[in-house]
Amino acid sequence: MSSIFPVILSGGSGTRLWPLSRAMYPKQFIRFFNGQSASFLGATLTRLKPELGFAPPIVLCNNDHRFLIKEELERSGVVPKVIILEPVARNTAPAIVVAALAALRENPNAIVVVMPSDHIVKDEAKFVEGVKRAAKVAATGKLVLFGIKPDEPHTGYGYIRQGAPLEGFNGGAFKVDAFFEKPNVATAEGYIAKGGYYWNSGIFVLDARTFIDEMGRLEPGILEAARAALDEADMDLGFVRLERKAFALSPNISIDYAVMEKTHSAAMLPIDVGWNDVGSWSSLWDIAPRDRNNNYIHGESVIEDTTGCYVHSERSLVATIGVKDLVIVDTPDALLVADKSRAQDVSKIVASLKKSNRKEQEQHLRNLRPWGYFETLNVGTRFQVKLLHVNPGGKLSMQMHHHRSEHWIVVQGTAKVVIGDIEKLVRENESVYIFSTQWHRLENPGKVPLELIEVQIGSYLGEDDIVRSDDIYNRAPEETK
Repeated sequence: MSSIFPVILSGGSGTRLWPLSRAMYPKQFIRFFNGQSASFLGATLTRLKPELGFAPPIVLCNNDHRFLIKEELERSGVVPKVIILEPVARNTAPAIVVAALAALRENPNAIVVVMPSDHIVKDEAKFVEGVKRAAKVAATGKLVLFGIKPDEPHTGYGYIRQGAPLEGFNGGAFKVDAFFEKPNVATAEGYIAKGGYYWNSGIFVLDARTFIDEMGRLEPGILEAARAALDEADMDLGFVRLERKAFALSPNISIDYAVMEKTHSAAMLPIDVGWNDVGSWSSLWDIAPRDRNNNYIHGESVIEDTTGCYVHSERSLVATIGVKDLVIVDTPDALLVADKSRAQDVSKIVASLKKSNRKEQEQHLRNLRPWGYFETLNVGTRFQVKLLHVNPGGKLSMQMHHHRSEHWIVVQGTAKVVIGDIEKLVRENESVYIFSTQWHRLENPGKVPLELIEVQIGSYLGEDDIVRSDDIYNRAPEETK
């Protein structure tokens, strides 16, 4: 078995690429471009394949995204070493400690390759070669990070100053002289003019034992919390669920602040692989296929005298006249229009939405579920209309609502419906009625998707008016987002 373990961090709050990205559906799951075959996560999962000499990946994610992760793994044909669920967000340092401990249990000489799930790497072959070179450096007891040579004075990245070459690597690896926070434009221009400064990619190749030892020396509280959370973890439908109280005791801190900026074992390996962290709409425009007027267009549009724009429509026709350098993203429940140079400020809009307790920052109209999805079609004062799409074999929980009744009309497939003590099949163009406080369950027993229209009527129509008595997906009562 290989000693090199890919570790994929799949967190994200869905802020920087809103409104396509949401808290419950962050950017790593989205296919942004026409014809994009794999999501960013899907591409990351297959970047370091076992046939290229790597172990199966260790994937870390939060509880809300676990079924999305499982779906992407199945779609990518990847069987992970383990999927670890973080019960609370504690930044990258605790998560990577957990992954390093898990890898060491598999192999005492483990090297971990820590990759965010939402980065672009254009030259996959060169990246693999870079990882293998970095693993040789890490095997000498180093904590290696990849540095990206800047091609512009970018203010959205942290910077690394290159130190002296490491002996034995023919000038291909270097000590880290210093780390620098995201600079202003003038400072970034100075870095480029001086030379020897690199973007911090956030991709690490770490000797797991060295990393754990350094964490114990520099941040023992993180190591103690992570080890306890892993030791006391539970298995749940194939997921490893870290013990909540133990993990919550960990300080909330990044790997950079916890270790990399303090250790004497940090090393940098420059790589040129077409890297992009896709941190804003403008960076997405940078890598998008564009027309002769430098516009990227997705969906229905009529474009006149328009240049340098990113236009994405999910449903409506978008028309533009005489504009340039705009980001226009139209989704069924939200429209963003922004100057491309201000794309980094989208997170301010999301923060405002969150402060106002608006649902648009958290969820799309189409809400994904482990059994399929539902999509809100219309909402009134005392009614709501939804489309329910149930995958073959999908089964909703046995449930009851206190405040609403439901009318189901099957439009495709066959439904197995349980209402109280009665079980029956409901076929296309047939319907059933469930009154409030009546226990009921919906299942797709067929081999084609089941779709039905659900009309809800009642005094309260929120998703949190669900009481479950049985659920094959082991969802907690509060998981009704």
